[in-house]
Amino acid sequence: MKDQLIASLKSFEANISSLSEERKEKLLPLVYYILDNQRDNDPSELIFVCTHNARRSHMAQLWAAAAALYCDLENIETFSGGIEVTRIHPNALASLERSGFEFSGDDDGKNPSFLVQLGESIMLEVFSKAYGDDTNPQKNFAAVLVCSEVAEACPNVEGASLRLPISYDDPKEFDGSEKAEEMYDKRSVEIGTEMLYVMKTVSEKLAS
Repeated sequence: MKDQLIASLKSFEANISSLSEERKEKLLPLVYYILDNQRDNDPSELIFVCTHNARRSHMAQLWAAAAALYCDLENIETFSGGIEVTRIHPNALASLERSGFEFSGDDDGKNPSFLVQLGESIMLEVFSKAYGDDTNPQKNFAAVLVCSEVAEACPNVEGASLRLPISYDDPKEFDGSEKAEEMYDKRSVEIGTEMLYVMKTVSEKLAS
């Protein structure tokens, strides 16, 4: 993992103590889903879902994968999807790059596909897709709904072992404004901190 990305995750550790008990409670089902799979030596496949698969779901997928690697957790795979296909938004891409993620691939202006190398054997493909896309798991996965709109639109997620709504505010309202960079980074840090909390808690419970 790149030094800049490790530095970002280290900075998130200091943020964990400021998470509210209410927010930690919302994240616990994901902790126990992963923990049970780890104890049974089963894979944990996590699909992060928002309406357009353009911003928050990509942030959550990448931060969850990076946090798992940072916490030395194996057999965790992360994915993303939406109920509409658009593209990863350039502001989300730029924010993730500022945190240390490196994307390779060409931006075709429509729905570009990028590769992100996290570790020697961890390569993620990032592009906008429906959550039921063939590249995503079709059963026995956790569906983590990261926006309130998709939580309302998807009362059931076919094939999911766990459906977990943990909404984040959408930074798109700041697109085209002077605050865009600040607010995208704020949302990325919020999501990254919570994904790190999940993975650290799993690791601590495994060790106890």
